[in-house]
Amino acid sequence: MSAVIASMIGSARPLLAEQHVTIQGDFLFYGDNTEFRNDFREGETILGAAVRAAAIFDLSDRVRVAAGAFGNLHFGGDDAFEIVRPVVSLTILGRRSSFVFGTLPPPRVGDLSGPARTGPHGLLPPLQRETLAFDRPYEAGLAWTFRGDRLRHELWIDWQRVNTEAHRERFDAGAALGWTVSRIVSIPFELHIVHEGGQLFAAGPVADSVAFAGGLVLAGGLGPFERAAIEVHGLGSRFVPDRTVPTSSRDGEAFFGRASAEWAGWRAHLIAWRGRDFVKDEGDPNYQSLRRDATPYVGTRDYAETGLTRTFRPAAGVLIEASGRLHRIERHYEYSFRIVGTAVLSLKAK
Repeated sequence: MSAVIASMIGSARPLLAEQHVTIQGDFLFYGDNTEFRNDFREGETILGAAVRAAAIFDLSDRVRVAAGAFGNLHFGGDDAFEIVRPVVSLTILGRRSSFVFGTLPPPRVGDLSGPARTGPHGLLPPLQRETLAFDRPYEAGLAWTFRGDRLRHELWIDWQRVNTEAHRERFDAGAALGWTVSRIVSIPFELHIVHEGGQLFAAGPVADSVAFAGGLVLAGGLGPFERAAIEVHGLGSRFVPDRTVPTSSRDGEAFFGRASAEWAGWRAHLIAWRGRDFVKDEGDPNYQSLRRDATPYVGTRDYAETGLTRTFRPAAGVLIEASGRLHRIERHYEYSFRIVGTAVLSLKAK
């Protein structure tokens, strides 16, 4: 990645004679209710809003600097904002790529795409659960995205915690790639890593959690549907809660299948999952071979989900998504519902 970054910076054009400043506000409103009570996942209601306001300075047509503030508010909480963080980033833009150093950008309006695809980076939920987009909507680190004629990818690292006398450092890193074979066939690959460690202070175990997914997607227009898709993914995981205790490590494997159809602002989907010994830090517990009390599940885990989503676009830059889902978690049948809204406001000035 370093060679690519150096090439992009080296090829950046001189500063424009007139530099531009944009004041931008990004808003995320979320309400997620899961009526779960089973061995793997507890019920939870997450209701709140996240907002970031920043001044974006276009230093040239390829160099951008942003400075501002971010806050996440959980409705009903004791504090005005659960977290408040600075927004500071440097972005280098290429013809088909961008590199961000600092605060990672929020999802754009239009990126919301229904349940099981609204996580922080759109990974499959067994790798990274969707509710992290609400619990941890702020990320800072490095990210490189590329959109070519056939290849697309996002590579990132998000630093969550530094190493101190009280705890280990923690970060997650990932890759989401896709290769377009033809108009309806594509090959996706996803990789996600969560690491806790650090050399300055030995406060707690050194731990790793790695999982990957690769498969095949068939998607395109079909009859009355604007888009219909069938996906099949094979997954593998490596869970190491303590490097000094090799017997505690687990290797897992799984199958993830999904069918979906979209028409006139509606989206219906169906998910089927089978896994054995699959454990992933930050993954959705519904897919895990680990119970809530931390005891391993012996045997093959089954999970299924179906849902319906309605998308509204009441104004430019505004998107609202409402969805309901039914879940089969082993012998338990549960339901959940969610409403998410995003809005982008911007004011340009020279």
